[in-house]
Amino acid sequence: MTYAIAEAAHRSGLSIDTLRYYERIKLIDPPARDSGGRRAYSDEDLAWLGFLTKLRTTGMPIRMMREYAKLRHQGMASAGRRKQILVEQRAEVLDRIAELNACLDVLNHKIANYEQCERDLSAKVPDLLAERTA
Repeated sequence: MTYAIAEAAHRSGLSIDTLRYYERIKLIDPPARDSGGRRAYSDEDLAWLGFLTKLRTTGMPIRMMREYAKLRHQGMASAGRRKQILVEQRAEVLDRIAELNACLDVLNHKIANYEQCERDLSAKVPDLLAERTA
């Protein structure tokens, strides 16, 4: 199955400009062209775009994504380096997750504190009202 650039953009969640940019900087191979000369993206192209999107979401710099994209054309000869790139990125992701979990702990603590304040205040309101009417 092939997809025009607009459909590929929609399916990948990327903009048409981003698809063209990725092609220009060699993150993606130039897609096949249809009989009218328009880009025709394959399911394989979309799978690669999905992987690139995941790499970008992890915070991988474009420079490293370009290296990975270049290496994949070398086949199994580059498997070691590609694995190394992913292992290093995984370590960065795990560090970021740990950092976010620490932030989440702080937020949860503060929220619990405010919830306790609200409960304490709710418990005192009836006493305050009783004092005013007495």
